[in-house]
Amino acid sequence: MNFEQDIDRSLPILQAGGLILYPTDTIWGIGCDATNPDAVARVYQLKQREAAKSLIVLMADKRDIVKYTSQPDLRIFDFLATVKKPTTVIYEGALGFAPNLVNQDGTIAIRIVNDDFCRHLIKRFRKPIVSTSANISGDAPPAFFRDIDARIKSGVDYVVEYRRDDETPREPSAIVRWEPGGSPTIIRP
Repeated sequence: MNFEQDIDRSLPILQAGGLILYPTDTIWGIGCDATNPDAVARVYQLKQREAAKSLIVLMADKRDIVKYTSQPDLRIFDFLATVKKPTTVIYEGALGFAPNLVNQDGTIAIRIVNDDFCRHLIKRFRKPIVSTSANISGDAPPAFFRDIDARIKSGVDYVVEYRRDDETPREPSAIVRWEPGGSPTIIRP
């Protein structure tokens, strides 16, 4: 698992508001600083995605949820401990994110990653990172690096080398909305 060079190359790009193409705990994603509105706007432009459709944010540790959301229901962590598939949770009361990343209703979609590369990258960056599938909006999310559209590869500022040859089948995360009563509503299984 030698990905230190990729992290060293990704960090200045993220800090400068650039975009990276990187492997996540699910599929390959387009990433940027989740607190930088210009970087987020570039992601929407590259994907040709309407700004009303939210993007997912990756975090390295559940403690970060408390920093970036107002009054999260801590029971969500018990629920997440029971799921096998990487699961993105829609939280109320987003705090500190780029305004164009937060849904109109004030929610934000966050996934705590278990992937070593992502976790190390996020911890070293010290901020959440956007993660949206590496495809043009409306196209199927690519299962493997080789399936990523050339427009996406050329539209980012850095393409991570790590796991490019990985042929392990992967799929997008499950998405749940945590309801005020303390139960999940499944958005995407």
